Amino acid sequence: MSLNEKIVEHFPGLVVRKDLTKIVKGNAIVPSYVLEYLLGQYCATDDEANIQSGINSVKEILANHYVNRNEAALIRSRIKEKGRHKVIDKVTVDLNDKTGIYEAQFSNLGIKRIETESNYVKKHPKLLVGGVWCIVDLLYEPVEDPKKEPWVIDTLKPIQVSHFDFEQYCESRKAFTTDEWIDAVIQSIGYNPEMLGRRQKLLQLARLVAFCERNFNYIELGPKGTGKSHIFSEFSPHGMLVSGGEVSMAKLFVNNATGKLGLVGYWDSVAFDEFAGKDKRVDKNLVDIMKNYMANKSFSRGVEVLGAEASMSFLGNTRKSVPYMLKHSHFFDDLPDKYIDSAFLDRLHFYSPGWETPMIRAELFCSGFGFIVDYLAEVMKKLRNYDFSQTYTSYFQLNPEITTRDREAIHKTFSGLLKIIFPNGECSKEEARELLIFSMEGRKRIKDHIIRIDSTFPAVDFRFTDLEKSEEHDIKTLEEIQYPAFAGTRTANEQNEPPPTSDVKPDEEPEQESSPAPEAATLRPGEHITVPENATGYSYMQLFGAHLKGATQIMVQDPYIRLFWQLKNMMELLEMVHALTPEGEQVEVNLITKSDMDRCVEQDEGLQKIQETFSGSRVLFSFRYDNSESFHARSITTDTGWKITIDRGLDIFQRYDMNQFSLANKIQSERLCKAFEVTYLKTEESACPR
Repeated sequence: MSLNEKIVEHFPGLVVRKDLTKIVKGNAIVPSYVLEYLLGQYCATDDEANIQSGINSVKEILANHYVNRNEAALIRSRIKEKGRHKVIDKVTVDLNDKTGIYEAQFSNLGIKRIETESNYVKKHPKLLVGGVWCIVDLLYEPVEDPKKEPWVIDTLKPIQVSHFDFEQYCESRKAFTTDEWIDAVIQSIGYNPEMLGRRQKLLQLARLVAFCERNFNYIELGPKGTGKSHIFSEFSPHGMLVSGGEVSMAKLFVNNATGKLGLVGYWDSVAFDEFAGKDKRVDKNLVDIMKNYMANKSFSRGVEVLGAEASMSFLGNTRKSVPYMLKHSHFFDDLPDKYIDSAFLDRLHFYSPGWETPMIRAELFCSGFGFIVDYLAEVMKKLRNYDFSQTYTSYFQLNPEITTRDREAIHKTFSGLLKIIFPNGECSKEEARELLIFSMEGRKRIKDHIIRIDSTFPAVDFRFTDLEKSEEHDIKTLEEIQYPAFAGTRTANEQNEPPPTSDVKPDEEPEQESSPAPEAATLRPGEHITVPENATGYSYMQLFGAHLKGATQIMVQDPYIRLFWQLKNMMELLEMVHALTPEGEQVEVNLITKSDMDRCVEQDEGLQKIQETFSGSRVLFSFRYDNSESFHARSITTDTGWKITIDRGLDIFQRYDMNQFSLANKIQSERLCKAFEVTYLKTEESACPR
């Protein structure tokens, strides 16, 4: 049974095909959870005929009831002429202090001061802060008093899932393997899991922790266009995204003049978009209140001490490359100066490296089934009542020297990820290990760069002990592994000094071991290198160039040269061989691969085109198929005695933007890698097998 079939079978009426949201959205500026609420009513099926009928129904509802701002006058006229009309709009309610009456304002319709029953506010207090998307039956009743509004709210229903059974959710989860469930959640937030590696999936799930973990403080900085704000703006009606990164103390915490509670009192998650930028105007008093809230879950503006449980997320763009920041500054360099405060930064629980997240492009989006986001949002809200932070303690023990604040950060991230992947709180030792390492790495990234800013902070040894084996394991961030000469807790003075030479050996921690990207491959027989997922700086020239240089016969064994990007990999290897071959010489390259039964025509045409391209050049390319069941190994063998075994064959790069103006498309070393291993073996020179 496919993953999509499983999702539909075990969550009937609670799923939707994710590509439908784009189809029905059109020019309606509404959040995804609003559209998916409607789609879930009409399109929660895998029957194409019913889906098409449902799409038409949803389009009709949006056409007739969604209020577009430029048509607001027309809708008001329609309500006046008909006497009543249902509208879909964002509704905000405020209390008129003088009259004691709650008054509603419709965002797109452009009407305000509509008298509202207090029971709506009691049931849905978020109407008072930020507003809620609703389906409203609105009446028009003429009035003689010009001070009164003629609009009357007959019924008001927030866009939300009508039923939620958490026990059934946990029970249905048991039908999925861990990998299947992760993919189901990834599809639910709109991404195609086939386009993401394991680590990239965890980075996407880390964005959800703010919705299922109370008072979780998250920061993600990285290049533009990686979808940092998507989940925080579109995913949940329980989250608020503050655009522009600037907000007042009154809006965020409490308005002393009115006593009105701010965003943190009503929302599960408050995220700040475009948080980075040196030109941001920042109130130092706001930073101080945020520091206290992020540490103690409480705040005060001189009147009384109040508590709240909203998680805070800070999203911003970086302008410099990772190695540049490591060599010259720190990972918080792009924040406004008032936020580059060691005490503020120490309150953060997880730093997500946005540079490891792929740029948003069409092929990343999902066309399979996923949960209606509002349903998943209700699950996340329910999970806020649970604490899974101690689940790992039966298997592992953190270094006792890790501080209380560091330990709390690790626990919150670990607990949140465990809730998302294992909502019943049960996982295996290896599954707990993976999440613990990931959580520790996110906190270590924060601590390492705080020490660069403030040398009074003591260095922390992030390691844990396997209780069963009595083995200690050190934690390293990916950038430490990849750029050992620049990484570490270097002070401001040290950052201006020449980088030290590194004697770090990659075999200290098996699950994180790696070799730094070489400037050029070295000729060391028996050498074995391990590259972690999301590493950059690797190319065929660096990995194989020195070993293939001088060969006249090369055999490539790779059973998976069939899809477009795999054929492109083969083309790039041949281009490299061509560049290595002196004018007047010729190298024979023979590929042995498997024929793809489903795409054999396209595969054969692609390989023949490559063969034709190199016809008459320095490279003589040929290929043949081996469809035997025993053909699995992937290697490159030369007549000079080298045999290079590669567990992934030539497919070492994650999917990247193949746009002609994409740097990753032109330069291999700019691409994110999959996790892979390479071993270099040397034998006596002989004729390369054909």
